[in-house]
Amino acid sequence: MNDQQLLRYSRHILLDQIGIEGQQKIMRSHALLIGAGGLGSPAALYLASAGVGKITLVDDDNVDLTNLQRQILHTTARIGQPKVTSGKQTLEQINPDIEIVTVQERVSGERLDQLVQSATIVLDCCDNFTTRHAVNQACVKHAIPLVSGAAIAFDGQISVFDTRDEDSPCYACLFPPDQQFEEALCSSMGVFAPLVGIIGSMQAAEALKVIMGSGQPLTGRLLLLDAGQMEWTSIGLGRNLSCPVCATRKNTQQYDLE
Repeated sequence: MNDQQLLRYSRHILLDQIGIEGQQKIMRSHALLIGAGGLGSPAALYLASAGVGKITLVDDDNVDLTNLQRQILHTTARIGQPKVTSGKQTLEQINPDIEIVTVQERVSGERLDQLVQSATIVLDCCDNFTTRHAVNQACVKHAIPLVSGAAIAFDGQISVFDTRDEDSPCYACLFPPDQQFEEALCSSMGVFAPLVGIIGSMQAAEALKVIMGSGQPLTGRLLLLDAGQMEWTSIGLGRNLSCPVCATRKNTQQYDLE
């Protein structure tokens, strides 16, 4: 690290749990963000300010006026621009020392596979089950840790799925891909603006902890937030022996409510 970096990251370096070594791990890491909207905005902002060396933003959408109530990567002046372009501009203004890669497409198949394989960690900040399952499958295949978040109305959730840990479930253990779940969209149900800030910021926190190997990540736990009452529920998660994505791995534990 040069003198400017030592100064920029000094408040991290002062922490015993991070220090020089932890900050260097952050600076060498590559975070792949699927979605540059409500969740992806705060997640990307904190990852960039923390010094994650490379951030890949994936989103096929353009900035719309209705996004600006919560998607803080973007501004009124950028309405109509691709979200990844707007996001890159914001992140480079926060931290010009990091690399921002933009992918303006809805990735799947081999393309998604390549992106996940190259990452240190993946943050699922999207808004649909199809993409979530595709991202999870790629993360399981390449043993890349996944930080998954979701938010709708006043309800949010977050967990970490890290299949490098034999006891960790994957996203499909919790939401089996062969089951039908109602697709809840912000465009039809609405979303409380600060809720995505809370969940997205927590996704960044969990990602940084996994990158550094510091603290206790949310592996094997699902946190649910009722932002209307500001109440958290923590649910312990175990692996599903019948999971079509990760069942070939061994070791199981029971679901329990903490």
